[in-house]
Amino acid sequence: MGVFASTDDPASTGHEQVVFCQDKQSGLKAIIGIYSTALGPALGGTRFYPYASEADALADVLDLSRGMAYKNALANLDLGGGKAVIWGDPEQLKSEALLRAYGRFVESLNGRYYTACDVGTYVPDMDVIARETRFVTGRSVEHGGAGDSSILTAWGVYQGMRAAAEHVWGSPTLAGRRVGVAGLGKVGKYLTGHLLDDGAEVVATDVSSRAQEWARTTHPQVTLVDDTAALVASDIDVYAPCALGGALDDETVPALRARVVAGAANNQLAHAGIEKVLADRGILYTPDYVVNAGGVIQVADEIEGFNFERAKLRATRIFDTTREILRLADDEGVPPAVAADRLAERRMAEVGRLRSIHLR
Repeated sequence: MGVFASTDDPASTGHEQVVFCQDKQSGLKAIIGIYSTALGPALGGTRFYPYASEADALADVLDLSRGMAYKNALANLDLGGGKAVIWGDPEQLKSEALLRAYGRFVESLNGRYYTACDVGTYVPDMDVIARETRFVTGRSVEHGGAGDSSILTAWGVYQGMRAAAEHVWGSPTLAGRRVGVAGLGKVGKYLTGHLLDDGAEVVATDVSSRAQEWARTTHPQVTLVDDTAALVASDIDVYAPCALGGALDDETVPALRARVVAGAANNQLAHAGIEKVLADRGILYTPDYVVNAGGVIQVADEIEGFNFERAKLRATRIFDTTREILRLADDEGVPPAVAADRLAERRMAEVGRLRSIHLR
């Protein structure tokens, strides 16, 4: 087992630290990216995914860890931003030995990085990783953790969506609105329930036949369409991307009929400039890292000793944060994504500088 490369060159990546990890016997190849510890230890999940190349894995971890720094700042957490990726197919490679080897690398960072679940990793995996490191969140209830973080991720997205509805239509409710949910995975399922309870009409799609069957049996009033392209072109008021990133691209945005975009997926903007195209089309984009912060709020609460009601109250405040960002965007004449970045950067700078006041 050994670290096969690392870099601490912020000039090249903007990150404080990027560590490449490898354990040949278990097949582990992982990259841990720490973007910022200005507000505290970096917190972000571990994604287990079969990237086409190491370069793709590195690009993803750099993107995701930066996003976590901004997300944690706007969630009012005293935590920095980090992320990790394990390169490979979890169906073939995931094992106790691999997860525990990864846990030892997390432990070697001595608290600079806390990990949690992400695509391809689950609560039981965190329990295994925790056998080798103290710096794990998103653990099972049996081990004192928060359990499934998608519960409050969905709740937070719903709160952000309510704030966007108030901004566009004057009332913080989705009642009578048609919402398109792309992805009925862990978060999309809970979000669908909140929307239906609020009186919304839901149109949805998912590549998984199992997810489609879940919708048919659990919520038969949900309209299912063939794919994301069909969903985007539907007569919907709100579009909620809840699968992988890059959902808002040069093909999707021109076809989008919704007035509001608010979803759980990370890194929804395919490239810089898409936020302006959305604004020019009169589509209100609620920044993904603002509205999907409920999950990180939930797992961060474990560090204090998990209390679900306290975490839910914090996630409910995503409504207020989203409202503030939308107001700031209007006042400064910029897209909400720019306003959110400015607010996050301001907190990282103003609060982060306090660490220069040394305590004995």
